[in-house]
Amino acid sequence: MPKRPYDLPPMNALVAFDAAARHVSFKAAARELNVTPAAISHQVKALEAELQCALFQRHHRGVALTETGAYLRIALQTGFEAIGDAVAQLKRRANTTAVTIGVTTAVSSLWLTPKLAQFWKAHGDISVAQIVDDTGDAPLGCDISISYGIAAQGAGDRRVLLHDTIMALASPRFAAAHPVARLDDLARLPLIHFQSNVAGWTDWRDWFRALGYDGPLNNSHRVNNYVIALQAACDDMGAVLGWVGLTRSYIDAGQLVPLLPDQVEPQEDFQITLNRHAPARARLVHDWLLGAASSGAPHAARPV
Repeated sequence: MPKRPYDLPPMNALVAFDAAARHVSFKAAARELNVTPAAISHQVKALEAELQCALFQRHHRGVALTETGAYLRIALQTGFEAIGDAVAQLKRRANTTAVTIGVTTAVSSLWLTPKLAQFWKAHGDISVAQIVDDTGDAPLGCDISISYGIAAQGAGDRRVLLHDTIMALASPRFAAAHPVARLDDLARLPLIHFQSNVAGWTDWRDWFRALGYDGPLNNSHRVNNYVIALQAACDDMGAVLGWVGLTRSYIDAGQLVPLLPDQVEPQEDFQITLNRHAPARARLVHDWLLGAASSGAPHAARPV
């Protein structure tokens, strides 16, 4: 039997589960999808069988998501929202003057979107569309792209947007319950590992080695979304690596605090590239973002 694209379960099952999870009801999901509740139940059971885990708790009053079901619900929501955004952007492309920016989920959520909110206060006539992609490859055809990596010579109109440092962060409750004095203390604590497709993304092993520690590490939690990793840390699940510039809002709000004073300065930067064929309005957005980065970080907006 040929392998399904992207190694995903059948899309009908995922759509049925998503509707049931959003409504927390098989009946409401059935009404939304114009099928019978039995059909929804059949699709969800097939999905549970393939994943070999329960996604709902069934009881006489209805259903409730299990922890595994809630995790899958968040992943599907992110994926479907990204698909919806892409489809909407494609539908509008023929009649829009939007400047397109290729960016990862982490940079979009933690840095770019708040900055664009400020940009639109001064330039409300310029539409900006974000093309969010976490595969590690820069989206093709965007007017502007923001990526993470080592500065490359001859890269064209590419500049360093943010040169960040990395600290070990955790919630105040977790920090109080797990006092840390040395690196080996931290290595034994629950660590939230972010598995990234971006080449050069610093992980816990890299961070510890940069500080001279090469001993065993706790491999408690693994996620493939940096925003979820930060949320897990806020929920007291463990320590997370924090790019200080990206996580500034969490630190300033007291949601995350440093466990140690040590900071690692990676070779990689967050870089911004302007497509040579981009329209003039894209240059305005590009230059504005560089200025916004420079005003918020001492090591930003350097030529590559």
